[in-house]
Amino acid sequence: MTESGDDMLTDRYGLPLSTANVTARDAYVEGVDLLLTVYPGAAASFDRAIAADPAFALAYIGRARASQLAGKMEAMRADFALASSLAEGVSAREGSQIEVFRSLFAGQPVAALAALRAHVQTWPRDALVLSLAANQGGLIGMSGLSGREQDLADFLDGLAPHYGEDWWFEGHRGMALSEIGRHDEARPMIERSLARYRRNGYGAHAFAHLCYETGERDAGIAFLRDWLPIYDRGGGLFGHLNWHLGLFELHAGNLEGGLRLYGDAFCADDHRGAVHQKLSDSASFLWRSELAGHPRDAARWAKLKDYAREKLPRPGMSLADWHVALTYAALGEDAALEDWVSAIEALAEAGRYPSGSVIPAVARAFAAYQRGDYPTTIRLIEPMLPERERIGGSRAQGDLVEATLLRAYLAAGREAEAKHLAAARRPGPASVPVAGF
Repeated sequence: MTESGDDMLTDRYGLPLSTANVTARDAYVEGVDLLLTVYPGAAASFDRAIAADPAFALAYIGRARASQLAGKMEAMRADFALASSLAEGVSAREGSQIEVFRSLFAGQPVAALAALRAHVQTWPRDALVLSLAANQGGLIGMSGLSGREQDLADFLDGLAPHYGEDWWFEGHRGMALSEIGRHDEARPMIERSLARYRRNGYGAHAFAHLCYETGERDAGIAFLRDWLPIYDRGGGLFGHLNWHLGLFELHAGNLEGGLRLYGDAFCADDHRGAVHQKLSDSASFLWRSELAGHPRDAARWAKLKDYAREKLPRPGMSLADWHVALTYAALGEDAALEDWVSAIEALAEAGRYPSGSVIPAVARAFAAYQRGDYPTTIRLIEPMLPERERIGGSRAQGDLVEATLLRAYLAAGREAEAKHLAAARRPGPASVPVAGF
């Protein structure tokens, strides 16, 4: 089947689909939109598409992606195998999409990103493929490479003419621009995204980040309190958006409110989202609360450590890995932390860990901080701070390292360096409370 048939059904972006069944097409489009908005229900939509047309290969790809995001790896592999078995009957675009997902599902992010870049050169409006690299948790954002924030912004800037004011694309592009300080450009994009499609989890996420980056704490609280009631607890960003709200509450001095959200919405055992997100949100909130001068809750940390050991027995993703290390550090388990760091260093030596030595340095800095060895904390963090984007995730997540350095300066009596660091901070981290400053 070719891509040129005038009678072919198309997706929401006008791309032809290898199905002649309208019910299958409609269910597929619904499923893709649920994935793009990070709303629950995508798998059920793809189920309906497959029931209507069992030979519709891309419906299996969509369901496989939904399974991957839900941590259902056996189901992911089974659906991908079915999609692959149908590849001979698909168009060139659909065949290329299958190959992008082949690398992704095989755990080959470098190959997947290369295939994705080639794919969107020919089919720039293939939003499901683009979504794999369009955010800070995607193939570019988690690459572990220096310059990846600018790379993501440049990548989306280059695709902008193909999308116009599409609500999904503008939410992602706005977030990418916000992360590199282009706030005046980002704001109207994000606001249009939400205005055009309110039930838009990623648009809400982008606005929360914009409020953080610009230091608009009260606006962030007001927005999230208003928007979260329309978001299902089963949504992949439910826990993470509550983490954002919890941070804003912490910044406002409302620890009780932040801890209530922690217990109700984003602690690891109740957090909706990927394992690495659950872990990073939980650990970072607890550590930030302590940097602000609040007492440690050892029971929460111990529970989080048990979760990490069960769900992440070995390192491999930088954002998750340094939060595992943070958990060990908080509990004073230096031997476990060193074992974890040694495993990371072995991966790096084998060329299988793009973040290189950055994560080991951060991990050991946290351990030194916990021991009260502030000079070592400072010595380890200072040289890696210019490369902190290599640890993965958003700037808001990475700011935890900077806040730890600031607290170490103060604890070591190095007030001049603390003031110099604070003066150079962006509006967002400038509002992060640090005890003694």
